Amino acid sequence: MENITLIGMPGSGKSTVGVVLAKVLGYHFLDADLLIQAQQGALLQELLDTHGTQVFLDMERDAIRSISCRRTVIAPGGSCVLREDAMAHLKRLGKIVYLRLGYGELERRIFNLDSRGIAFAPGQGLAEVYAQRVPLYERWADRTVDVDGQSLRETLDTVLHAISSE
Repeated sequence: MENITLIGMPGSGKSTVGVVLAKVLGYHFLDADLLIQAQQGALLQELLDTHGTQVFLDMERDAIRSISCRRTVIAPGGSCVLREDAMAHLKRLGKIVYLRLGYGELERRIFNLDSRGIAFAPGQGLAEVYAQRVPLYERWADRTVDVDGQSLRETLDTVLHAISSE
């Protein structure tokens, strides 16, 4: 398999699972949020506060489109699905696995919505962000893994099973 991209809501475990998955597979790991921060010289929340959501989404798209790698687990930000050309690029790079998290579990995991660097429109709450993104995650996913109530080890095993059952 060329590359594996993990998509899902903030708090679904993309980065946490991604690092361990890369180690298990002998792959590299790329966190697209860190790539954006390195390219822009600022933290995600600073970029959102300074430039607004739409400009941030364009920065995210440009960062994702700059990715060229092999044998890498990629963890983009949860908002990557809001830019179709970014997702098309990730799809060309390899398989996409959606780490599906139920809304109740998401609410328990996300407590710092205003400071975590999550792209959402002014006045939009977590429920609206969730409702907007879930259909997009489902659209782009080659495989879907339910992560509610799972430990890191259980999620890792489920992802490994999903990507090996091709």
